[in-house]
Amino acid sequence: MQRSAVTAVWAAAALLVVTACSDGGGDGTGRGLPAASSPAATASGEGSGDGSEDASPSPSAAPAKGSAKVVATLAQGLKSPWGLAALPDSDLLVSSRDEGTITRVDRASGKKTTIGTVPGVSPAGEGGLLGIALSPGYASDHLVYAYFTTESDNRIARMVYDAKKPDGQQLGAPDTILRGIPKGTIHNGGRIAFGPDRMLYAGTGETGETGLAQDKKSLAGKILRMTPDGQPVHGNPEADSVVYSLGHRNVQGLAWDSGKRLWASEFGQNTWDELNLIEPGKNYGWPTVEGKAGKAGYVDPVVQWKTKDASPSGIAYAEGSIWMASLRGERLWRIPLKGRESAAAPQALLEGKYGRLRTVLSVGGDKVLLMTSNTDGRGTPKPGDDKILQLEVS
Repeated sequence: MQRSAVTAVWAAAALLVVTACSDGGGDGTGRGLPAASSPAATASGEGSGDGSEDASPSPSAAPAKGSAKVVATLAQGLKSPWGLAALPDSDLLVSSRDEGTITRVDRASGKKTTIGTVPGVSPAGEGGLLGIALSPGYASDHLVYAYFTTESDNRIARMVYDAKKPDGQQLGAPDTILRGIPKGTIHNGGRIAFGPDRMLYAGTGETGETGLAQDKKSLAGKILRMTPDGQPVHGNPEADSVVYSLGHRNVQGLAWDSGKRLWASEFGQNTWDELNLIEPGKNYGWPTVEGKAGKAGYVDPVVQWKTKDASPSGIAYAEGSIWMASLRGERLWRIPLKGRESAAAPQALLEGKYGRLRTVLSVGGDKVLLMTSNTDGRGTPKPGDDKILQLEVS
């Protein structure tokens, strides 16, 4: 079933959610604010900044310092890779933003096989075939979900993946579950992920029209929560709406910690990029505020960065920390957590070694996959780019 509208009335809510994403310098633009003179990254001891209580027990703080060691290169020679998903047999699926294809990567050999093209993808600027995710019931339904830009909008569709069919013809016809997400040359959002509640979450952008982030009737500049069929979920701020939070500039990363709290990365303009802890119905400030403002009615980020040091993209949770890929910053940020707060200042790792970093995926324990983004028209590719690297993190 397709949904395209949200209601204008918002109710207060007391659940937890995760948000944020900005285009902090690499993938987008539209910056016009003066640069800040504060430290490159600052952490907050106030959690989400709204004073609400968390029912989940607070775990011990992650160590202030950790590490990320590259132990293998799983694939190389990818073209404008954006989304990454791990199949049950440990092979990987990768979406190509500009080619509109999904490729299977043999994790043992690095062999790449195109499984199919997603119909209707219209790549331009930051739009195209973006995030992908596997159904929570993938073992039986074999459904792959994709967020992509068409000539008229951004939408989410699901397709059956049949590996028994010939190469290039293994994706079934797309079943669109949500359409009508505004599109633009910039700020299309695009990250999708299934949460611990088995519901589908999507981060959207405001397309460069800043007012859409505060427009409660628009799906732009929001975090959305829906059933696998694209329906609003019981517990959303409005019973007939998929909108979960608002006031976002361009959400790029979604991840849940061990306490089932949702975190999101977000591009700022030219002052602050953000990592947010999301709560349903809460307003994360754009375009009224950017970064920490302490302004009534808006939730401050837990951590903020100068845009030259981040331009955050995908995030993952592993070993007590959020791991955040950075595009313009060309580094992997480790943000140690203690419950709803950051336990210590963010730590920059792999700085300048692999170029622009697009996606991070936790695959269990201390194993994390990192995908680079140098063939997207903004990076400087080297022979073999782009790559999927396997990391051991602590």
